[in-house]
Amino acid sequence: MIVVTAPTGQIGSQTLDRLVAAGAPVRVIVRDAAKLPDSVRDAVQVVEGSHGDPDVLTKAFAGAEAVFWVAPPDPRATRVEDGFTGFSRPAAEALAAHGVQRVVAVSALGRGTPMAENAGYVTASLAMDDLLAGSGVGYRALTMPSFMDNLLRQAELIRQQGMITSPIAGDRRMPFCAVRDIAEVAAELLLDDTWTGVEDVPVLGAEDLSFEDIARITSEVLERPVRFQQVSGEDFKARMTRFGTTEAMARGALDMMLAKDAGMDNAVPRTARATTPTGFRQWCEDVLKPAVLG
Repeated sequence: MIVVTAPTGQIGSQTLDRLVAAGAPVRVIVRDAAKLPDSVRDAVQVVEGSHGDPDVLTKAFAGAEAVFWVAPPDPRATRVEDGFTGFSRPAAEALAAHGVQRVVAVSALGRGTPMAENAGYVTASLAMDDLLAGSGVGYRALTMPSFMDNLLRQAELIRQQGMITSPIAGDRRMPFCAVRDIAEVAAELLLDDTWTGVEDVPVLGAEDLSFEDIARITSEVLERPVRFQQVSGEDFKARMTRFGTTEAMARGALDMMLAKDAGMDNAVPRTARATTPTGFRQWCEDVLKPAVLG
């Protein structure tokens, strides 16, 4: 039995689709089962509730061999750590109590770099990895750079103003990955019952890009001008807090961006294993273009 958390999120839903297609026995933890597609809901076992709730985890982890773990940052948290190690502590206890053998978790690049010591969400995510791996399970941390799919949050800005923004410098080249490639790697690991131990699994996408590269490729794909505009850290934080994010979580997001701008995501060598197939141009054609142009 494979347990999937956050099954309606971008990564969780695409991972779940692959597991169901493979015919694997799957149990999901979801706050509202009605948000699952009918075809998926009929093919899996459902435990309703939060995967931060010990009682829910007791039901979900009983008899489970593997877990796909996603700790979604809570924009209302008063500390960044609360959304990662705080949220995941009941899971660490439940993994050990129920004898779960393997966990695949969404994490981040940066382990072993000086930048990761004060990198907000990344620092907290790496601490979460240590907590969960310390439960004695086999553990694979999917260590990712920035997601191409995060640009969907700027679809309206691209449509209305022809602009992409970030606090990261426009010429900083770094890896970007597509969520569909993360889901593919996650499903492959979850379906494999032979691995043990603790290991990071980098998912680096097909190439390194700068935001200037991204704006240029987006312009070519959309056939309209799109430019990159670097924004100040304070403007970046202010936009997040306007939409209800706490000061602590906005600061955590900015610290992550500043660490990336300092080269944190470039520290892992780009190997054949770490390089995943989806390039930005293809993702832009398949995902961003329909979102922007409707």
